[in-house]
Amino acid sequence: MHILTIVLHSWLLFSMAFFGGSKIAGAKHQIELFDSIKLPQWFRVITGYVQIVACIGLIIGYWYPGIAAWTGILIGTMMLVACLSHLRVKHPIGKMIPALLNLLISIAVVLLYADELSNLFR
Repeated sequence: MHILTIVLHSWLLFSMAFFGGSKIAGAKHQIELFDSIKLPQWFRVITGYVQIVACIGLIIGYWYPGIAAWTGILIGTMMLVACLSHLRVKHPIGKMIPALLNLLISIAVVLLYADELSNLFR
């Protein structure tokens, strides 16, 4: 179980770093995505910074699992909103798959670290 936890935790870390960095850098596909879901570009940048903050939480979470659990809740909330945004503008399901996959993985991380939710720095 420990290896699975580390793999899922690391997946979220690299995924948030990649997608957060591409939002901040203004990657063409991110600009087009936010245009298509009818959100302003400043929201793309803020979302990118929140994802980078989540990366920091996940890195700290390797030593303090309670932080990883709370960060998983943050990421899960962001990915749920992302999925709902895709549904709102009637995107094909294929465009929603990355957000849906990260939502499911964040739920798994929260469940795997659930015992640590009340123990932030132990």
